[in-house]
Amino acid sequence: MTQAPAGVPPQPLRGEIWFVPFPSDLPGKLDRPVVIVSPNGRNQHPKAETVLVVPFSTRVRPGPTHITMQPGETGLHQVCDLQAESITTIRKATLRRPRTQTRTLTEVQIRAVASCVVKALGILPDGEL
Repeated sequence: MTQAPAGVPPQPLRGEIWFVPFPSDLPGKLDRPVVIVSPNGRNQHPKAETVLVVPFSTRVRPGPTHITMQPGETGLHQVCDLQAESITTIRKATLRRPRTQTRTLTEVQIRAVASCVVKALGILPDGEL
């Protein structure tokens, strides 16, 4: 993870896991882990104030827009689902570094997340109904 100077928002990289107060969560809920999915050109741009993220949930429920990930894949302490249907824009200034070492998702894993986002939009491969 990149270290930003004081007063400068973090400059995360795609695939990194960060924590954030998620917009749809109830007030008072702990920060939620998210994976950065926006391209690094956007993430690292000095004028970009936001990034695209997909949240993790410890409420594991199989589905076409969820990817279940094991602690060894993420560095998180529990089995979690990435919930691609909840992709959202987050201000970089709200990103919090993990307290413990996490892993960076691979390009193959990010592509799987992107495929689930497309499904969440209702866009199906040609020939599927």
